[in-house]
Amino acid sequence: MPPATRPKVRAVQTVTIKSTPIDGQKPGTSGLRKKTRVFMQPGYLENFVQAIWQGIGGPKGKTFVVGGDGRFFNDSAIQIILRMAAAGQATRVIVGQNGLLSTPAASHLIRLRGTDGGIILSASHNPGGPDEDFGIKFNMANGGPANETLTDRIFAATQTITGYDTLQTPDIDLARLGETHLGDMVVEVVDPVTDYAALMETLFDFDAIRGWFQSGHNMRFDAMHAVTGPYAKEILERRLGAPKGTVLNATPLPDFGGGHPDPNPIWAKPLVDMVMGADAPDFAAASDGDGDRNMILGRGVYVTPSDSLAVLAANAHLTPGYAAGLVGVARSMPTSGAVDRVAKARGMACFETPTGWKFFGNLLDDRRITLCGEESAGTGSNHVREKDGLWAVLLWLNILATTGQSVTTLLADHWRAFGRNFYSRHDYEAVDSDTATDLMNGLRAKLATLPGQSLSAGQIVDADEFAYDDPVDGSRSAGQGLRVMFDTGARLVFRLSGTGTEGATIRVYLEAFTDDPARFGDTPETALSAIIDSAETLMPIKSATGRKGPDVTT
Repeated sequence: MPPATRPKVRAVQTVTIKSTPIDGQKPGTSGLRKKTRVFMQPGYLENFVQAIWQGIGGPKGKTFVVGGDGRFFNDSAIQIILRMAAAGQATRVIVGQNGLLSTPAASHLIRLRGTDGGIILSASHNPGGPDEDFGIKFNMANGGPANETLTDRIFAATQTITGYDTLQTPDIDLARLGETHLGDMVVEVVDPVTDYAALMETLFDFDAIRGWFQSGHNMRFDAMHAVTGPYAKEILERRLGAPKGTVLNATPLPDFGGGHPDPNPIWAKPLVDMVMGADAPDFAAASDGDGDRNMILGRGVYVTPSDSLAVLAANAHLTPGYAAGLVGVARSMPTSGAVDRVAKARGMACFETPTGWKFFGNLLDDRRITLCGEESAGTGSNHVREKDGLWAVLLWLNILATTGQSVTTLLADHWRAFGRNFYSRHDYEAVDSDTATDLMNGLRAKLATLPGQSLSAGQIVDADEFAYDDPVDGSRSAGQGLRVMFDTGARLVFRLSGTGTEGATIRVYLEAFTDDPARFGDTPETALSAIIDSAETLMPIKSATGRKGPDVTT
């Protein structure tokens, strides 16, 4: 059936609103994130959208994708963006029904429809609500997050803004599929799931996964009352035949049901408790607010994101979309070296990039890599230019269905083949910004003196501040985190995170390696105890902040 159409909106009037620069609108690795009430201030969102228009050379004659994770203010923000796009003479804006689009689905839609980019409204894994967090970012025509050159232009525009254009019109009905007009601009409301689900069917053996369910295997997927609920219901329960109820917390809510939509053992504890219980499912997974992160679990086992990336890299060739093999892999610098060992054994290129998905974009576009991932539960491939939580879950399901192995057996076989990288991340959240800066500067100042010193984790063989030279465009990204490497294969990384909205988050990444099969069964607490002790010696976070331990451990 052709899409439904609605009458053209009449009597529109373009209005120019005078404005002045607003401090603090510098986009981070994932766009601009602030408290929701900050974005709700008159002119705040409008200023940043105008800066986006200036950064990309204006919206005139262009087509964009717009959508978000459904968090509080998502619907109102979209109406603002639509009016400003129409006032700027954009040709068309494609919007997910009810304003919903997962981040990977938005990336796919940008690529599928050949648009000039898209605006995604989300604060990812951060809580939602009037007193919680909101975010906005621009994705480029390749479907990936804006690169540093563009974000620098956008930030520069926020500092010189004098006004913005908008329309005085009623809100567009985003619940109704089809086309309508806002002034001379076409607004096309599309089902947010259909195109994404069709893409997944081209990558994975749905018959094999369907057979896995039919043979009696079961799983649980926790959508955390976030955007992946409708996607998981359609793909897992309808297309793959998983029993009704497989998808938990499937309805997207503006406040994520009062929860914290971060798929890790802390915020998704009920799911972790379920897999550790007597009636555990064979497989379990969760995704975050905007659908780009994932947590993988098996019966009685939690799979770290670093291990998940390595296992997927070793087994992706078992699925239709990756049957030809991987041309290369990439990981963010804080991610463990587990995938490096797979790449070396398989003769694949392996790249180490700064944190932030945009750094994978050039490698994917230049066809240097097929698979990539971050330790913060993000995994993806060349099918889109964003990390993709549900895609990772389907890749795991396809591998389980093809091999007939359990998650536990698959992990054990992987460690026997490549060794085990024990890994954890300790987050100290909302630390006073000056204190956090002082701690980082203190370690930075003594990096050159560390090699040769012995700590609990072994002798330090190298210490530096990571910088990345992009092999595709030659750009350099400095100041990406402090690294300390030990002769035992252990490693420590310290970073200040840019994804929070209050104070500073200090992230400490802890890694220890063993190729001794007798130690593969060690608990992470045992395996990482020496590196944890060394971390506090190098950066005394607990004594400086008065805290007994990290706020979040993953």
